[in-house]
Amino acid sequence: MNESKEITKKESATPDVKRIPPKVVPLVDIYENDNEILLHVDMPGVEKDKITINIDNGKLHLSGLRKMENKGAVNWVEFGDAEYTRSFSVPQTIDVDKVNAELKDGVLRLHLPKSEASKPRQIEIKAA
Repeated sequence: MNESKEITKKESATPDVKRIPPKVVPLVDIYENDNEILLHVDMPGVEKDKITINIDNGKLHLSGLRKMENKGAVNWVEFGDAEYTRSFSVPQTIDVDKVNAELKDGVLRLHLPKSEASKPRQIEIKAA
């Protein structure tokens, strides 16, 4: 009886085909106060240099690409590459020049400041 076991490689007759990552709609929380609109966008595994944010003509478009590094032979894949993409209409009162974003722990925080003209203000009544 031979007790040695050999590890066999899986071989495929077809070559590896480059897979197109599935498009995923990220979960988003939106908050608004007098000064800004704040979006929290869930993009786990996306690095900041793989995120694109565009605001044009009242449309905000977010996208991010998650690339997973494969180490070893793939036997089962449920969590892999993904392309996050989401679009919103934004009011024209957003000060586009002051928009900023930060990425921490897989959550993109996008600050959309309101222009000064759109902020509520108290009108002082002067005595005549």
